[in-house]
Amino acid sequence: MQRIALYTGSFDPVTNGHADVIAAAAGLCDRLVLAIGVHPGKKPLLGVDERAALLRAVATPLAQARGAAVEVVTFDGLAVDAARKAGATTIVRGLRDGTDFDYEMQMVGMNAAMAPEVQTVFLPAAPASRHITATLVRQIATMGGDVSAFVPPAVERALKAAVAAR
Repeated sequence: MQRIALYTGSFDPVTNGHADVIAAAAGLCDRLVLAIGVHPGKKPLLGVDERAALLRAVATPLAQARGAAVEVVTFDGLAVDAARKAGATTIVRGLRDGTDFDYEMQMVGMNAAMAPEVQTVFLPAAPASRHITATLVRQIATMGGDVSAFVPPAVERALKAAVAAR
């Protein structure tokens, strides 16, 4: 039986922190489904197709190095529904600090009530990436700051282009 895990996020943009979680998650499964949450009320800096392409470019070599396949999908509903659709029995969540843990534990309880067959696994962020959030990266990028320490080079280029096009 193939082990399938789901990792959700807006990935706007995909950061080095996301990459750390992706690399760790790929070691736990045969197929890692990266699910980009699309919410009509939010206006992302990067379009969903561009986020998917960047996510694929960043994640594929990380997953292949650990023997896992990667699939990138979008979803606009509940993570547990996306997990079921993907055939995933595991939802992966990255944790940076205690605040993340408290929030994620609430989500685990709700998800377990809705989908008891889907387990959640927490992966701690690497010390070098604990401070990185996509929100802060977007803010720095839109203010003309240097984000090269926080994102892969292809993502940095995409952010510069997106900011220039505004």
